[in-house]
Amino acid sequence: MALEITQYLLSAQSPDAKVRNDAETALGQFQNQNLPGFLLSLSFELSNDGKPTESRTLAGLILKNTLDAKEAARKDVLVQQWIAIDVTFKSQVKNSLLNTLGSSIREASHTASQVVAKIASIEVPRKEWPELVGLLLANMTKPDSPASLKQATLESLGYVCEEISHEDLVQDEVNAVLTAVVQGMNAAEQNSEVRLAATRALYNALDFARTNFENEMERNYIMKVTCDAALAKETEIRQAAFECLVSIASTYYEILEPYMQRIFELTSSAVKGDEETVALQAMEFWSSICDEELEIQDYEVPENGDSSAPHSHFIQKALPTLVPMLIETLLKQDEDQDQEDGIWNLAMAGGTCLCLVARTVGDAVVPLVMPFVEANICKPDWRSREAATYAFGSILEGPSIEKLSPMVNAGLEFLLNAMKDENTHVKDTTAWTLSRIFEIMHSPATGFSVITPANLERILGVLLESLKDTPHVADKVCGALYLLAQGYEDSGPISSLLTPYLPNILSSLIATAERTDGNDSKLKTNSYETMNEFIRSSNLSETSQIIAKLLPAIMSKLEQTFSIHISSSEDREKQGDLQASLCGVIQVIIQKLSSVDETKPIILQAADQIMLLFLNVFACRSSTVHQEAMLAIGALAYATGPDFAKYMQEFYKYLEMGLQNFEEYEVCAISVGVVGDICRALDDKILPYCDRIMALLLKDLSSGELHRSVKPPMFSCFGDIALAIGEHFENYISYALPMLQSASEVCAQMDNADEEMMDYGNLLRRSIFEAYSGILQGFKAAKTELMLPHAPHLMQFIGLVAKDTNRDESVTKAMVAVLGDVADALSANIKVIFKDCAFCNELLGECLQSDDQQLKETAAWTQGMIGQAFSICG
Repeated sequence: MALEITQYLLSAQSPDAKVRNDAETALGQFQNQNLPGFLLSLSFELSNDGKPTESRTLAGLILKNTLDAKEAARKDVLVQQWIAIDVTFKSQVKNSLLNTLGSSIREASHTASQVVAKIASIEVPRKEWPELVGLLLANMTKPDSPASLKQATLESLGYVCEEISHEDLVQDEVNAVLTAVVQGMNAAEQNSEVRLAATRALYNALDFARTNFENEMERNYIMKVTCDAALAKETEIRQAAFECLVSIASTYYEILEPYMQRIFELTSSAVKGDEETVALQAMEFWSSICDEELEIQDYEVPENGDSSAPHSHFIQKALPTLVPMLIETLLKQDEDQDQEDGIWNLAMAGGTCLCLVARTVGDAVVPLVMPFVEANICKPDWRSREAATYAFGSILEGPSIEKLSPMVNAGLEFLLNAMKDENTHVKDTTAWTLSRIFEIMHSPATGFSVITPANLERILGVLLESLKDTPHVADKVCGALYLLAQGYEDSGPISSLLTPYLPNILSSLIATAERTDGNDSKLKTNSYETMNEFIRSSNLSETSQIIAKLLPAIMSKLEQTFSIHISSSEDREKQGDLQASLCGVIQVIIQKLSSVDETKPIILQAADQIMLLFLNVFACRSSTVHQEAMLAIGALAYATGPDFAKYMQEFYKYLEMGLQNFEEYEVCAISVGVVGDICRALDDKILPYCDRIMALLLKDLSSGELHRSVKPPMFSCFGDIALAIGEHFENYISYALPMLQSASEVCAQMDNADEEMMDYGNLLRRSIFEAYSGILQGFKAAKTELMLPHAPHLMQFIGLVAKDTNRDESVTKAMVAVLGDVADALSANIKVIFKDCAFCNELLGECLQSDDQQLKETAAWTQGMIGQAFSICG
């Protein structure tokens, strides 16, 4: 039964905190004690035109929030609650909502359309509201339907299509929905609100329209009304129509050929003269076409160019007119576009699209862009100089190195001089363009780089000087320096080129990190990340003393952060960001200096002090800092080896907190990784902590709340623990093995059609194999018989995965390795274990033919282990 709740809903919006809290408490009690009655009361409130708009709006919002939530676990609870309600109550709520669509109060009908869709998302897939589409369509066909009802109904249809899968409707329903939608979009529709609602509904319904797009007559009509809507006098309708065209470009690329001439005219006209919101969507259409063609090119067979997907080469065909249109937009910069993060305007969209065009057509874009660059790069107007620089930077990825090298070599000195331009926009874009050059055309390890011993000093001199420029220019310069350093990583002796400049680079970056004129800590963070890259890329034999001197300086800075005065949450956040950056630098220094025996003593000598700093960092609650400190501790454990045991008692409580941190699941994942690092460092000295660690891992794996991405590393961690403690893992085998078996059964049932699930499945399978490998190796010296009962299940799982063509290389390597471990650890029972495993020879044969040297070697080792086991058994 519905109750009168108007006053409670109004009081819940009162400025008086006591009145508000009392009302919220009363509503909460009603919800907890009688959920069906509560939902019914809310739906009646929403549907009653005699009630205040404020109470109706809140009723609708609460109703929506009792059906849906962002967090998956919470959403599941709400769905189950709705499903459990008696059908009589649910029918009354649904009827009330459908009636509300006819309300003359816009806020009420709009909210009702959203709530209808939320219920549909639960019931339509379960075939529990089969009449919904028919009821909604009836609103569109009644001769006396007011425009407000049509608008709300179209909104509702759009939201329903957004919430459900195209498999949930039969084709007749799809046809009827599309008919209603395109009728509402038609230029003959007098009411602009109806036409806008219809156009937005089409956007959500496009996924359902595959069969309709295959029918030429229906397709032509849908395309006609969409293109007509792109010319409507109302800005919002034009914008919504272009959003539909963007979606059509990515969903139905293969049918676009007959419509491209008209679409080009529409997009060109919009880009040149329409409102920015419309022009941006018109530009997005061409970016979507580029995305589609790049994907087709990725899947083409290189030898003969064959591809299963049709390639219409729209970008190539449109190039002579498309590129000038894009270049023109580059001159439409905002005065303050460099000052704000997240700003998006026509010039930026044009540059982004030009980048995609260059990647799509390669060399063909260069002659169309370079005349604009050359004509504008020296003009007195800053807009021309900035646009020319942006155009040049935008075409660096895609064309061949041979095509670009002469221009880049000729232009490099010009760009370095432009870092002193009087206009900050020009300097900002110049620094970005230099970043692009270093990213794409600076790869000493492969023998090609635009940076040479002759010009390196000049480049570094200009960039380090430009670090003193305005914060947003300095930030872009950090990016350029980062990519310059990254090019020297893994380049062997060539990285010696950086050595003479390293002290000056590090001191300049520290000075930049300490600037106080930036509005946020982004420049500080990027300065330290750039420093990390120079440390990683440096030639250790030449720079060890420089890096050794840097360590105490960074440690001192980290110590100073503990005395920062905290008077607000913003202060706490800034302190956390700074601590995270400094922990990151210390981690990189630890990794660098502990990578060779000659410099490892520097870390061992400072280890006590470093660990004390990290423990103090944990006292500051911040997930980012915890992540960085945890990662750094993992590096310290690797460096100190068995000596890390002395820190365990103090550190363990923080490790335990990390393993229980479900909310900040990245912290949990990193903590799991650190357990692995500590196992490798301590071996069986980890044993006193294993009971508690294993209990936490098993609890985490059983939890429905923990983010699924953390679970695969936990299985790998089983292997790390088993390897470290050997036969003592017997204490956990009765818990760990059933977990592994049930995880392997989950893998077998996964939907490989879903790319995200396929990636997760690969991750999970690899971790299961790594766990088994660690356990088998751990038991090899003693108690191998404990694994005998589990060998058939493991072999069955290997056989299943071996048949799957979607497995990635890392899964194959882990699978082949565990096969070798089975043969090695359980050799006495090899004949029984391998008796039904004909797939093994096929799998090993496939791996021995691989181009991956590591996989080949693993397969050869496994083949040897199996052969050896069989020969021993006779």
